[in-house]
Amino acid sequence: MKALAELHSTADLEFALKESEQRPVLLFKHSLTCPISARAFREFESYLENPNPGASYNLITIQTARPVSAEVAERLDVVHESPQAILVKGGRPVWSASHYEITESSLNEAISDALK
Repeated sequence: MKALAELHSTADLEFALKESEQRPVLLFKHSLTCPISARAFREFESYLENPNPGASYNLITIQTARPVSAEVAERLDVVHESPQAILVKGGRPVWSASHYEITESSLNEAISDALK
């Protein structure tokens, strides 16, 4: 299984949102220049060492995909933060966390809950 897909365009985002009709989709917004984002990304990588196969995992790098990041905030009506994890199910956000709230255990719990 390819554990992590990077979203580069709004078309990629559209595909991910359509996929959320079939299974939960995690969107992870990451900043390459923020040390807090680097810490959160390490937590995300730890989670991805043994991800729940029932969900899809997507990365949005703020510096290289700013239009995608802005579209996420607008389409899902979620205030932009970085780092940020947003779990989408049925085209709607069902969980989100930012900064120090993003941990391996919080990701595991949110995704497990979404798959119930």
